[in-house]
Order: sequence, then structure tokens, then C-alpha cells
Amino acid sequence: MRIRVLPPAWLTSFGAILCCGISVGAPAQIPTAQVDNARTGAYLHEVTLSPQNVNAQQFGKLFSLKVDGDVYAQPLFVPGVDIPGQGKHDVLYIATEHDSVYAFDAYGTPSTPLWRVSLRPPGTTTLTENDVNCFFIRPEVGITSTPVIDLRTGTLFVLARTKNSRLIATNEYRQQLHALAITNGVEKFGGPVEIKASVNGRGDGSTGGKLAFDALRENPRAALLLSNGLVYLSWASSCDVDPYHGWIMAYDARTLKQKAVFNVSPDADDGGIWASDTGIAADADGNVYAATGNGRFDAAQGGHDYGDTLLKLHMENAGLAVRDYFTPSNQQHLNSTDSDLGSGGPVLLPDQPGPHRHLAIIGGKAPLLYVIDRDHMGHFDPGSDKNAVQTISTNGGIFGAVAYWNQHVYLLNEGDRLQEYRLVGGKLVFKAAATFSLRDHAATPAVSANGSKDGIVWVVSSKGWNSPDRTAVLHAVDASNVAHELYNSQQNARRDHAGLALRFNIPTVVNGHVYIGAKHEVDVYGLLSTGP
Repeated sequence: MRIRVLPPAWLTSFGAILCCGISVGAPAQIPTAQVDNARTGAYLHEVTLSPQNVNAQQFGKLFSLKVDGDVYAQPLFVPGVDIPGQGKHDVLYIATEHDSVYAFDAYGTPSTPLWRVSLRPPGTTTLTENDVNCFFIRPEVGITSTPVIDLRTGTLFVLARTKNSRLIATNEYRQQLHALAITNGVEKFGGPVEIKASVNGRGDGSTGGKLAFDALRENPRAALLLSNGLVYLSWASSCDVDPYHGWIMAYDARTLKQKAVFNVSPDADDGGIWASDTGIAADADGNVYAATGNGRFDAAQGGHDYGDTLLKLHMENAGLAVRDYFTPSNQQHLNSTDSDLGSGGPVLLPDQPGPHRHLAIIGGKAPLLYVIDRDHMGHFDPGSDKNAVQTISTNGGIFGAVAYWNQHVYLLNEGDRLQEYRLVGGKLVFKAAATFSLRDHAATPAVSANGSKDGIVWVVSSKGWNSPDRTAVLHAVDASNVAHELYNSQQNARRDHAGLALRFNIPTVVNGHVYIGAKHEVDVYGLLSTGP
């Protein structure tokens, strides 16, 4: 018996045809982390995979795409890209810690890259764990945060880290924003641009009342965001190595000109935007939502520091301004015990019935899950969290984000099983838990569905920060009842085993295929067929 790949189920495209033969609005597109700017994690145009055929007899590993570094960034997908000299392809874009970006045919034909570019200029290398004084990402640190694709211009934006290998003390470490043509990887808009910024402040690492961005200490893990013509980047630290701060910057998606700089702790320290490889979010009005980690909070007393806070930011003439925020009542305790709110990423729900139409869900290491009214976030109440719509205790910290589909919310917190909640009147009601447990529980689920039917929740086992190397495991459960496991890649491990697990990887599900990043590879799963 041999296994062969079934061809993709072609979907009808709609919307205006723009560059590269792409239709903006075509169903089969994953141009950003967690599918959309609300970070729901739900791909709603899956007509091939269903709870009826995702099982160990019909579904499994098809092939692996080998790359030159570890893959922490979530793979992105664009259909019908016209590759010069190679025709049109449905393309999977992969970024690695070796500072490489690959474009592969998403179905493995051909198995060699359509193109590959290195984002290391001559005389530079990636960083090492010794450079950043942190072993969370090793043996090299290059591209960690998930890129974002502008379908209207056919541009992939990616943030890469490098160091000068010629032992020059000045400007040895760099971070650069690249704008690559999705057709061939060529730099666009005069890129790359080096990340440089400073703000007024007397916080940790400042000099003369100015606080400058530190390309070595600032670690970008949260995914890039494209909203209203701006590319948003954000930073935290590696292993809490000081001095560091939470930074958010916005760049023009057509010119790469820096448009705004916001620092969450200009007069203090820390406040990093970690998000566990999920992304900062944006709503239809262009408001941007980011959760900060530990650090001082004094905004309620007229200060400028926002430790352990869910921020709602908006572009104004002077740059990014705080429109609203929510800070837990025990923020000081969270800070002193390293129980970051910002270990998780925000998810914005679609309009809900009742008095709280616009909700956000965020969780951290507290361990608590918060449901927040985005129109009236509540600021800070030192007495209680009654300014939140709802708080839910969890058995462990949240490292990632929930996924949302069809009035269901899915959560995998540390030390627990995948949980399913139902939204009733704008509040979460527990429904079911999965029957399996992951060795390391930090993960962000993803959902595939054909609109409001055939929902499947997917989750990849994560490597703990101090756990030994082990094979990643892909799980699939029925989204209507997570207690019903449909498939896992250990059921036929000889055929379906994935590569070595990394930390916080989010599966990409699109067009009948599931893509998971691993150590030096992306593993591809889909329906199987047998032949002679």
C-alpha cells in the first residue's frame, strides 16, 4: 500500500482580483496569525475535513517540508499566487529561526521551495541563547514572531533579528522589518528598515530622560498585525533579562515609515507583551488590543506605566493613544509573583446579544480568565474585579489564547485538559473537557469548520521551557463536544509522527490540510487514499 496526497478541494473565490491573481475575500486564505485580526483562530471555509473523516483510518501525515531552522512562527497560506517562471500555486509561507523565509507549494508538488530568501545581510548571523542570556529559544534566535501578509499589495512583512559577526561593539545587534514580495521574496518599499525608537521616560535603562529601544534585550514573540494600512510590532524580553520594556510600534504598510511608538513602562521597567506567540488584536474600527506582563502599574494615579493590563489603543495625530484599559484588582500581587496577565493574548468576539455587545477574552498566569466589555473596559478597581463582565478560575496559567467558533470558546490552560465553554447571554458556561492530557499544557487551539457545521478543534502539544525534547502530537476533537477525540498523531505513530515539539506552536488548518511547525520542519496532515 502507498499513501498519496488527495488534491485540494477548490473553493470558489470572490471579491476583487488584485495583485498576483489573488482575490481578497477568497475563502482559502490565512494571511495572519490565528486566521484573523480578532484572533479567533477559526478557519470557517473548510469543506474537506469533517468530524466524519478525520480519524486514523482516513487522515494522517502526508509529508514534511524540511527547512533550515526551528519554526515558531505560524505558517501562512495564500492561494493562486503567480510565481515567476513556475505558474500559479497555492503557497505556504514559512519563517525560521535561521532568518529564512520559504515559499512552498502547499500540497508538496514540488517538494522543493518555490523560493527561499535569507534575511541575514553579509557579515551577520542569527543570535544565540548566550547572546540573549536565555535558553527558551535555542540554538539560534532569528525570526520568532509570525509574519503578516498584505493581500492587496502581495507583501509579506516579517521581523528578523541579526548580529554583526565581525565583533564590532557598536550596533552589533539589529532588528529589521522586511517587506517581501509574496511572488519571489524580493524586498519592497525600500526595505528593510532598522527598528529604532525612543520615548521620554526615566525607566530602567534610560539616559537623560530618554528611553531607547534595545535591539538585544527586546524580544518579539507576539505575531505581527496589519490593520488600517499599518503594520504593528510588539516586544517583551528573553527570560525577563533586564533592562526591557513593552514596546508597540506602527509602520506604514506602503512606505515602511515609522508612524507611531508606544512604550508601556516609560518610567518603570518590564511590562512586556509576550502573548505566547499569539498576536495583538484589532477591531473593525482600527482599535488595537495588547496585554502587558509584569511591571509597575500607576496609570490610575496619573502615571504612564501599564503593567499587567489589557490595553485598547488607537492611532491619533500624535501617535498611539490609550482609549481604554482593564487592569486586574490584584495587579501588585501579579507583578510580585511573576503572574503575568500578558502571558496570554486577547481574542475579540463577534457582536453578542445583551448589554455587553463587544467582548474580549484574555487570560494570564494568575490563573484567571477574564471576559471584558471592549466598550467599557473598567480601568482599575483595587477592591475587586467587578469591572470585568466575568472572571473564571483556571487550574493553571494561560500561555496563549482561546479559540472561538459558533458561540463556543475553547481553552487549554496549564495543568488541565482542553475545555469547551458555551456563550450564553454574553457569559461563558462550562460545557465539556477533553479526555486526553498534554505533557506540557501551554498551547493555543485552532478551529476548522464549514461555516457553522463540521467544527473541529486542533491542538499541538508544546514543549515546556525546561522539558526534554519530545515528538509533537497533533490532536483533533469534535468542536461540538471536545470530550469526543477524533484523532491524534500517536494512534498510528509510525506513519503520522511529527517532528520535535517547540513551544506555543499554533496549527494552520486550510483547504483540507493541517500544518504544524516543529524543529527544522513543518509537518503536513490531510486525508489519505490508498492505491496499488
